[in-house]
This record gives sequence, C-alpha cells and structure tokens, in this order.
Amino acid sequence: DLPALSDDTVRSDVASDVDVPKAPFFGTRVVKGIPMGDYASMLDERALFLGQWGLRGARAGQGPSYEELVETEGRPRLRYWLDRFATEQVIEAAVVYGYFPAYSEGNDLIVLDENGHSERARFRFPRQRQERRLCLADFFRPRADGPDVIAMQLVTVGHSISEYANKLFADNAYRDYLEVHGLSVQLTEALAEYWHARVRSELLLPSGETVGTGDPADLAGILRNDYRGCRYSFGYPACPDLEDRATIVSLLGAERIGVEISEEYQLHPEQATDAIIVHHPEANYFNAK
Repeated sequence: DLPALSDDTVRSDVASDVDVPKAPFFGTRVVKGIPMGDYASMLDERALFLGQWGLRGARAGQGPSYEELVETEGRPRLRYWLDRFATEQVIEAAVVYGYFPAYSEGNDLIVLDENGHSERARFRFPRQRQERRLCLADFFRPRADGPDVIAMQLVTVGHSISEYANKLFADNAYRDYLEVHGLSVQLTEALAEYWHARVRSELLLPSGETVGTGDPADLAGILRNDYRGCRYSFGYPACPDLEDRATIVSLLGAERIGVEISEEYQLHPEQATDAIIVHHPEANYFNAK
C-alpha cells in the first residue's frame, strides 16, 4: 500500500547514492579582514536598487525607466557609498564556517563531532505533505550508507556599519540612512554568496573535481543558483524553525566574529546571516509546508 500523505516519515525520491565530497577539514575556522572588493562583485544590484532603495521606473513616456534610474542614480550612489565605506573603514567582514560529518535519520539531520563518533546536534526538518514530499534531511545519506558531510557558515560585515547607519538616522539624514542600511544588508548577502562559492571550491569530489567546478561564470547564473547544491538559512520555508539558529550559532562559535543571538533568535548585528550548505545536486529551494 502507498503511504498516506499524512505520514511525514516516508522519504522522498531524492537520490541517496550521490558521491560525497571530501571536506578540507572537520571543525570550524574563523576568517577576518576579507577585502570588500572580493565579495562586492557578488552584489545583487536588483535586490539593492529595487528592493532596498526603492528605485522604480515610471510608466512609458511618463518619466525615466528603471534602467535609466539605475544609470543616473543607482550605480553612482552605489559607487559613492562603497568608496565612503572603504575610506572610513566601517565594513569589518568576517566569517566563521566549518565542516562536519552528518547523516539523516527520517526527518532528522544528525551532525557528528569532528571524529564522526558522537552526536553534536540534531535538526528536525518539516516534510512536504504534497509534491515530492521533500525534507531537507533527504539531501543527506542515511546512516547505513556511511557518513555524509555538511558545511555551515555565518557571515557578518560587522557592528561598525550598523552604528554608522544609526548615526545617520539620529542626524535626520533619512535618505542616507536608508541607502547605507540597505547596502549593508545586501553586502552581507554578497559575502554569504561569496563564501558559499568558496565552500563549493573546497569540497573535493572523488572525480577530482570540486562541487564548484561547474559554477556559472556570470553573476546572473550565481544569483539564479545555477550551481550544485544549495544554501539554506533558518526561518525560510525549507527550515522555518528559528530556534535551530541557536544551534548553528553554538556549533560555529559565532561570538568569535562578534555575532550574538537574541532571545527571539535574531542575529546581532543585523548585518549577519547564517546558513547550512548542502552539496547534493538535487538540493534547491522548496517550501516544506
């Protein structure tokens, strides 16, 4: 008999026999002082100009188009602020990341210690009731098939930029505040994208290629997630439980890069983002509801 759709323990059809890459190390590492030029190239301009800064073109013939506003306002202001940030040294990019042996057990993802012996953490993820019945745990091998590997990262552009933005707000420089705040949020996302690419380049497949060997050459492809695997942040549809964020903060030792977590499971400074990184080629964004 086919399982009832209400049975959320039945695994999806995600392949469980994919090659597991070799991690460059097990445990965690801290990287500080990452030059802004290294990751600013990963900036999602559309998310910045349209989403954060609210640049909106007029209807045909009634004013400048969005594309024209990008050229006349968006990019000049972006260059201005990036120069200011560099001159005033208000961006303090830092990453803490790590690799751990892991395996799945039903809807649970079990993270092991560096030696692969004892359980360090356990995440319980929801499973879709329909469609492919996906669950994030499905992208990791069951214990019987041998250990898999999970990467985790937490990135921040630091406290100084948050204080810089708040001072602009206190000085009633609201446009500058909105631009600085929006840009700092998108620079954090760019840093997360940049470091995810670094992780893919460090995970070595049995073929001699890395997980990142087939990465797209252009930013548009990166922003479309046209690479192997996926990066999931807590609070989003595939892993909605914000309490799990406390686990990743603890596993990585986020305080080493000045990031703390509140009682509401929000990261401080706001310009910080966490993620678990899945290497499985079928991994993509999905809604577990």
